[in-house]
Amino acid sequence: MTSRERVLAAVAHKEPDRVPIDHGSMRSTGSMAIAYNKLKRHLGVERPTYLYDLIQQLALPDDWFLERFHVDVIDLGRAFTASSEWQPWTLPDGSPALAPGWFRPERSNGDLLARDSKTGIVIGKMPSGALYIDQCYWPLSASDGLDNYEPLEEKMGLVTWAALGTMPFDVPLSDERLEQIARVAHCVHDTTGYAVSLAVGCNLLEWSQFLFGMENTFLYIAGEKKKYAAFLDRLTEIHLAKLERILPKLRGALDILVVGDDLGMQSGPQMSPQCYRELFFPRHKRIYERARQLSGAHIFLHCCGGVYPLIPHLIEAGVEILNPVQTSARNMELERLKREFGRDLTFWGGGCDTRDVLPHATPDQVRDHVRRRLDILMPGGGVVFAQVHNVMSDVPPENFQAMLETVYECGRYH
Repeated sequence: MTSRERVLAAVAHKEPDRVPIDHGSMRSTGSMAIAYNKLKRHLGVERPTYLYDLIQQLALPDDWFLERFHVDVIDLGRAFTASSEWQPWTLPDGSPALAPGWFRPERSNGDLLARDSKTGIVIGKMPSGALYIDQCYWPLSASDGLDNYEPLEEKMGLVTWAALGTMPFDVPLSDERLEQIARVAHCVHDTTGYAVSLAVGCNLLEWSQFLFGMENTFLYIAGEKKKYAAFLDRLTEIHLAKLERILPKLRGALDILVVGDDLGMQSGPQMSPQCYRELFFPRHKRIYERARQLSGAHIFLHCCGGVYPLIPHLIEAGVEILNPVQTSARNMELERLKREFGRDLTFWGGGCDTRDVLPHATPDQVRDHVRRRLDILMPGGGVVFAQVHNVMSDVPPENFQAMLETVYECGRYH
């Protein structure tokens, strides 16, 4: 089977020749550049490391990695690596990387500051010794934010997640750029056997929190429901307009369409199922159904946390694939999820615990852990292997290697 056939079979709840493997097809299934560099040194690989996600400091998996570890899915953005400009970069541990050439942060007392070029506002900060760029500006956090959010798209541009975008949306989306993305997407799909993924966001709760701040968002949900619903309608309009502009040109070139909304915490959902049903479900459903119609791709939802009570509603809204399958959260045990939702959802993640096992276990323990999880997930298809979220900087390279080699060796159906 080709990689694409393997992935599409799994998503269709069929058993392919082996479990498909993902590493880095979107911003929550890869590895931090520090961990990636450690693995390269461990394996004796001398290749540059491209820092494609600035906020999380993630590495773009190179061709040698995809081939060595039998990865089946790629992010469309990687096809723009050669045409983008890069600059030498030093990661927090002192190891080298290449960062996007357009990224021009300031240094202040050892801190790295990302400033909006038009307003001069510092929107992101990586403190000295830190590993991430933290959001430090919330455009609608003032007391009148819910009454004064226009021009909303302009204010969304002051959030780090929009301002520090990843390929192919790392430059303004002009008509010319959109045509280029479409040409490249169809070429990649037609000339490689990989399944092709593209992230389009469309978050609702998260965008609220990025703009208003978490405290204000929860206050508005509880005390200003009518006004907040009107804001969500406006946000939905923006998302749909983006999809209407982009996806028709990419139809037939994408296999997986990634949307996101982190609805959960370690202890459970951020809201009750009733609240989700009232405020978010109808708008998610509208977005996901239209995205599926326009793209023809399968809808992949990245949703962290203990979202077990919300899963039936997410399925009804049109979610086909769930990631990262945060198994350490409440009620997110793999056995429970596979038993109750395995006929309706593909689990794209959950293959290795990245909080307790991957950084702290021995390689043999990692192998045993991955094998046990494969035993649960594999029957009947509906699984694409990925660890729970990204591989962090403190993960030993031996464990990183053991995880990926084990799924290839033990994930065979026939």
